[in-house]
Amino acid sequence: MVNRYLAPLAGVVLLATLGTAAVAPPAQASAAAPVSLTFAAADDVFVSQAEPAKSFATATWMSVCGTGCGSTATGQRIALTRFKVTGVPADAEDVKVTLDVVPARTTDTTLSVRQATGSWTEAATTWDTRPTIGATAVTSHTGFTAGTTARLDVSSAVKGDGTYAFALTGADATTTVLMSSRETGNRGPKLTVTYTGGTGGEQTDGPLPFTLAGKAALRGSARKVFAHYFTPYPLSLDNQAPATDYYARNYLKPEGESGKHAAYGGLLRDRPLGRDPIAVDYTVADFKAEVRQAIAAGLDGFTVDILSVTSAHWTRVQNLVKAAEAVDPGFKIVLMPDTNGLASVDSATLAAAMAKLAASTSVYRLADNRLVVAPFKAEGRTAAWWSDWMKTMETKHGIKVALVPCFLDFNKHRDAFAPISYGFSNWGNRNPAANAGLGTNIDRAHGMGKIWMQPVSVQDERPNQGIFDEAGNTENLRATWKGAIDGKADWVQLTTWNDYSENTQFAPSRNAGWTYLDINAYYLTCYKLGCPKITNDVAYLTHRIQPVAAQPTYQQTKLMKLRGGSTAARDTVEVLTMLTAPGKVSVTIGGTTQSYDAPAGVSARTFRLQAGAASATVTRSSAQVAKVVSPYTITATPYVQDLHYRAASSGR
Repeated sequence: MVNRYLAPLAGVVLLATLGTAAVAPPAQASAAAPVSLTFAAADDVFVSQAEPAKSFATATWMSVCGTGCGSTATGQRIALTRFKVTGVPADAEDVKVTLDVVPARTTDTTLSVRQATGSWTEAATTWDTRPTIGATAVTSHTGFTAGTTARLDVSSAVKGDGTYAFALTGADATTTVLMSSRETGNRGPKLTVTYTGGTGGEQTDGPLPFTLAGKAALRGSARKVFAHYFTPYPLSLDNQAPATDYYARNYLKPEGESGKHAAYGGLLRDRPLGRDPIAVDYTVADFKAEVRQAIAAGLDGFTVDILSVTSAHWTRVQNLVKAAEAVDPGFKIVLMPDTNGLASVDSATLAAAMAKLAASTSVYRLADNRLVVAPFKAEGRTAAWWSDWMKTMETKHGIKVALVPCFLDFNKHRDAFAPISYGFSNWGNRNPAANAGLGTNIDRAHGMGKIWMQPVSVQDERPNQGIFDEAGNTENLRATWKGAIDGKADWVQLTTWNDYSENTQFAPSRNAGWTYLDINAYYLTCYKLGCPKITNDVAYLTHRIQPVAAQPTYQQTKLMKLRGGSTAARDTVEVLTMLTAPGKVSVTIGGTTQSYDAPAGVSARTFRLQAGAASATVTRSSAQVAKVVSPYTITATPYVQDLHYRAASSGR
């Protein structure tokens, strides 16, 4: 079983050389000015428990009070108001929504806002015919001054354009009187939506071979796809230009960080897409950019590896949560405390830290409001320890937890954790041979009444640890998705979004651009909604830039060796095609051209790796329909050992 935490937890940097062409960084958009939209109530009325059949539709005020209002135990009054929101763009960011009401009296009362569901009309609604009112308050406000607008934050309940109805309830016998829309002076309830326009960065840079379903359709699926976020490697570590930033200076060069990575030729072989320096707070801005990238790829959220509750890694976790909430609270962050990094953190401290994060609307909860916590290497603490921790979360912080432990050894620990767990996951493997029978674990979890989160991976090469898995070009990616789909896994975790020290990243990067996310989007759609129709001819090319056995010219003293139990190492170039109809594929590698007939739909063919350039062209009826040219030259004499698979797409 893999153990990713043999890698150091230092910061990450971008490598600008290694003899390969760099992917052009995306352009930076300028900061947009905030936009504010205000909507008057389309309907508002109050109902009275003391007069259950009476309509108050003609009143110019709304009366709200709790049980005991009017010195009677059945005197509760509830106000209802409804708004129709239009004109909020789908890519709006930093959205804040307030329900603005004007009180007619000065009181120290507390008013709560709850969602109202079901049909109702202003004219006909009475206490007896009132709509269903949510048990959980969206927000509450205490203290009202006559004639002064009170603003109640309802951001968590408003998701963009649509119709929204709210019930206003009181907490005690004192009446809160609010102006209604019939009161002269335009002092009735209003909904104010403030946002900044999106940058457009959530749109991918080129066409997919199919039409990716909209966000609502993808998120409407009960099957969820998260990507594992590793905080040591954000988009930038120092807000410098990619040619000279910390990645380039220290992680991608053997002499970086005063030579501490020289033995293995540098810490990293790939890096995030670079960008120019930006003037705003780049730490949060970069997290927003990554959230947009993940949304564009169809993901439901990130599982965030929590390595610390005090260090820079903890700050990054908090900023990631903040960024997700600003860009789109529907993009969820799953809390994944890491028992390696948190080995010295006690239960109470961890509970307080997780409760702090859980206050955000972007942190993932189940429909029953349980907080999802998926500890990495859960067996690093005993099941009894986790059980006590969950009790602390509930008794001290009022938070019920749905535990989904991610094991390094699922079968050894599943029985002990079953009584306290909502579901199970494991970290998994990164080669086709080890991923041939994934349905077994899924069936075991389902047989125990638990959901299963299946790891899906691309590859795994670790220079600093001296090991690598043979992914077989995209074979491992396709095999792990097949296991998740055929086995009917409940959730999927892409392992990983950005762990560049282990070269497991899906994120847009220098070595692959968007290619792995584009391929992943097809299988993600198959998993969630059924496989989509291929509407655009696209060819993907994957290969290493050296034969596995090639010796580097740099004097490395530590070379990567094949992990035990892995698929046998191979030297191949793969052409993966997604075609609308059969076509002829011509593949040129190192000056040698070979051709084959590719069927409609998805197919893959491999060819011998040779030094030189690699490209593939798809023709149909003598017309070229797709062409991909790899920007990465293959060499028999690499500078440092580099076994990371490069990827390119004809669609970009």
